[in-house]
Amino acid sequence: MRHLVKKKKLQRNTSQRKALLRSLVTSFLDKERIRTTLAKAKATRPIAEKMITLAKKNTLHTRRLALRFIYKKEVVNKLFDEIGPRFIERPGGYVRIVKTGPRDGDGAEMAVMELIGTEFRKKVKKKSLKEKAKAQAAAKK
Repeated sequence: MRHLVKKKKLQRNTSQRKALLRSLVTSFLDKERIRTTLAKAKATRPIAEKMITLAKKNTLHTRRLALRFIYKKEVVNKLFDEIGPRFIERPGGYVRIVKTGPRDGDGAEMAVMELIGTEFRKKVKKKSLKEKAKAQAAAKK
């Protein structure tokens, strides 16, 4: 019986699962949006939300607790300087998981995991060399 056992094993042993979740949380907090399987996203969300809650307190102790789990020091700095203050008024629920359908290769259910308030930004198409030359020529005239 699985009494009081809440987390998923993700078909990995303890050390592999911990490393996977640490890397997912690190890249998620760095990029603020990642695409992964639904099971991994659901396992990552509580940890990421705990890290953001630590960042809201912003003490030396909470910074060291975050450094214990997150791989990159730059990500911890971003977490405490940008992400934590952004959610200071919000009591919880910082992460959104959106299902995107099955993966082409093996049919695994995929999802996009993103921070609340990180709206989708369209990629701006870069101007070609010809367009840049035309714009410069028009500016000179």
